[in-house]
Amino acid sequence: MTLPDRARVVVIGGGVIGCSVAYHLAHAGWTDVVVLERDRLTSGTTWHAAGLMTCFGSTSETSTAIRLYSRDLYARLEEETGQATGFKPVGLIEAAADEARLEEYRRVAAFQRHLGLEVHEISPREMSDLFPWARTDDLLAGFHVPGDGRVNPVDLTTALAKGARQLGVRVVEGVAVTDVRVDRGRVTGVTTTQGDVECEYVVNCAGMWARELGARNGLVIPNQAAEHYYLITDTIEGLDPDAPVFEDPASYGYYREEGGGMMVGLFEPVAAPWRVEGVPADFSFGTIPPDWDRMGPFLEKAMARVPVTLEAGVRTFFCGPESFTPDLAPAVGEAPGIRNYFVAAGMNSVGVLSAGGLGRVLAAWITTGRPDVDVTGFDVDRFRPWQADDAYRAARTTEILGTVYAAHTPGKQLRSARGTLLSPVHDRLVEQGGYLREVSGWEGADWFAGRGVAPTAEPTWGHAPWFGSWEAEHRAVREGVGLMDMSFMAKLAVRGPDAASVLDRVSAGDVTAAAETITYTQWLDEGGRIEADLTVTKLADDDFLVVASDTAHGHVLAWLGRAVGDADVEVEDVTADYAQLNLQGPRSRDVLAGLTDADLSTEVFGFRTARWIDVAGVRVLCARITYLGELGYELYVPAADGLKVYDALQDAGAAYDLRPVGLKALASLRLEKGYRDFGHDIDNTDCPLEVGLGFALALDKPGGFVGREAVLERRAAHAAAGGMGQRLVQVRLLDPEPLLHHAEVVYRDGVAVGYVRAASYGWTLGSAVGLAMVSGQGDPVTPDWLSAGTWEVDVAGTRHAAEVSLRPMYDPTSARVRA
Repeated sequence: MTLPDRARVVVIGGGVIGCSVAYHLAHAGWTDVVVLERDRLTSGTTWHAAGLMTCFGSTSETSTAIRLYSRDLYARLEEETGQATGFKPVGLIEAAADEARLEEYRRVAAFQRHLGLEVHEISPREMSDLFPWARTDDLLAGFHVPGDGRVNPVDLTTALAKGARQLGVRVVEGVAVTDVRVDRGRVTGVTTTQGDVECEYVVNCAGMWARELGARNGLVIPNQAAEHYYLITDTIEGLDPDAPVFEDPASYGYYREEGGGMMVGLFEPVAAPWRVEGVPADFSFGTIPPDWDRMGPFLEKAMARVPVTLEAGVRTFFCGPESFTPDLAPAVGEAPGIRNYFVAAGMNSVGVLSAGGLGRVLAAWITTGRPDVDVTGFDVDRFRPWQADDAYRAARTTEILGTVYAAHTPGKQLRSARGTLLSPVHDRLVEQGGYLREVSGWEGADWFAGRGVAPTAEPTWGHAPWFGSWEAEHRAVREGVGLMDMSFMAKLAVRGPDAASVLDRVSAGDVTAAAETITYTQWLDEGGRIEADLTVTKLADDDFLVVASDTAHGHVLAWLGRAVGDADVEVEDVTADYAQLNLQGPRSRDVLAGLTDADLSTEVFGFRTARWIDVAGVRVLCARITYLGELGYELYVPAADGLKVYDALQDAGAAYDLRPVGLKALASLRLEKGYRDFGHDIDNTDCPLEVGLGFALALDKPGGFVGREAVLERRAAHAAAGGMGQRLVQVRLLDPEPLLHHAEVVYRDGVAVGYVRAASYGWTLGSAVGLAMVSGQGDPVTPDWLSAGTWEVDVAGTRHAAEVSLRPMYDPTSARVRA
């Protein structure tokens, strides 16, 4: 096909993702779309994909919905297009080889059943009946998903492309995009090997090449290619072509029939990155020479699970590249800083089974201007510049591929590419026995073993020996005083003549009223849904400080950048310029008063006051605010003086039994108080009214704010219906033993009405506590409706009695503790 001069949308890349995006754009009514493929469709990684179409394994509602949609689409696509996809719902068996995996899979199964996936726990004997070639005598159980199966990746891509063409999309092969043209922060076209194409939107679906293409426009898309292996045996007599897919992650393998033989695929625990410096532009339908020495032990273990593969000859031993991101989540969404530049890359070897749903999500995002699912976990703007570094990608990819089949037991953490960002007080955290974990590239202390003690912890679904340290830190904040390093929090200085007007427009709260005032606020989209949850501190009429969570760092920068536009505003990322030291607890004022001459009385230094004061001889910004539910202060200290102030607080706090406090206590304290955390218990699909944040909205402020009209419409609809149909509630187990983590299904009178979005252990409340979004199933969710029900939470297949509340179960201001 001839290269057109212009199109509304240019999709770069003719793999399964690019063709799915084009197909769904066309079905959304956007048919002026051209797909540009540098060689031929599927020539990157799609052609050699294993073709699994499996939904089991995720505790993400978005991920599960994407896979379920994909499975349904692949089943009906042939009828629409006349092109077979090779989809066969032969079923999936997921093996649980140890107690940790069994616990994990029981939790996953309960959650995914709630979302509509049919999944059954089966015995080893039943596994053997369904897949007799596997050795099952040492397995604990299996999880059978009858509707899952396999698909032919090339046929599927061809069907998607044909479906797109039938609606008017143009697909041009043999044309490589060399650059994306941008003017005034907006896409204007692409440059190709055969000329320019004007366009309004670009979608980077370039797969392994997405990082390098994005980098030409300053974008960070840190996907990295790695070796990925599978073999296909010679013909095995009696092998049923309709046998289910079998997966045993503990043996690193997946198994399915292929051409009369058995395919054995591998996700080894220690992987090999490929072409860190960049994938060759002419690499097409290519393979990588296999490393037999490295892969031998992993292959032997995988084949031992299905002994017949050891006896059959090997027809094909394949090694090809797949690309992986540093956190094993895809890079999807509108690129920060460039309007209408969208990305869909970094599929982490699940591109085929995700393609249908991701194509639908991205098409909806492009055509409506916002996503219709929770994208906080995979929005491309989450990545930071240091993640594009060659050494970082090489180190992280070596480990991250192995986590695909690793047990996801709580407490597991990545060990590669650590120490990227260090707090100004990092050395002190180590001296105090801090158990360090990665926090968006920073090293943060989860809990403290004590000075001179080397902290150790084994991942577990249950109570652990170090829980005693966690409890002591939690109680120190509730009863005395604790000191927490929060230097990883995103800190943005927003200055200039238009700073106040821009921030007031984007913020749902009133952020411009008085200097030296902190405003807790949300940033909303035009539909009244939450895009950020943060604080804005007014230091002067033209000087503000925005503080957001570490996970929202990139998104807040991107959202604010779009809001600023051509206004006279300077946004400076000062995250690394300041240590953030949080002094929290009933005795925090006493400790701080010993180090400053400033008047800290409530009358002078009330709640939400922020003021520059001297602390231990250092000028710091002192903010009286809490995220833990007690009296407390956040101190923003110039990085060079961070350790000096930290040590001074420790010394002054000795008389009050001050303890260093870690991030486990942060979670347990904030969840007892019911404080929200964007990206965990609230996300971009939520209205602030339904998640209990209506108090933070300044609905009557002059000039309004982005999303105000939508919120008012929503409020009126709630009033007409007699209340809100869904609410974020606090939930607590009555039994002190079971633990909540995330995605546990909540039942009212035996009916599933929602699931836990985030949870921890409530040491003050005496049991596990979390936040869950629950639906009234047609009734308004009111205090009376909540109290009239009998509540339970499913923990790994067992239901436990619970209580729920719209109000915080712990509230120190009224001395109210419900337990």
